[in-house]
Amino acid sequence: MAQLTFVLSIIAVFIAAAGGVYTYRLGRQQKWRGELDAPLPEKVQEHAYLRNPVLLAYVLAGLLATMVIFYLALRY
Repeated sequence: MAQLTFVLSIIAVFIAAAGGVYTYRLGRQQKWRGELDAPLPEKVQEHAYLRNPVLLAYVLAGLLATMVIFYLALRY
């Protein structure tokens, strides 16, 4: 059971990393094309990464996956 959990954890981290890279590339591609919907408020411009819900979701998912991996590694 521990091996299955470890493999699934590695797969989850890989999916989160691939999704983050894909989102980053897609965002840069759209920025390059100039496809911006509307001007951003000043507060969002000052803290573009902290106010990005998609980026925060990827960071939190990665942290959660890492914590689960370490918990399971120490538990077994």
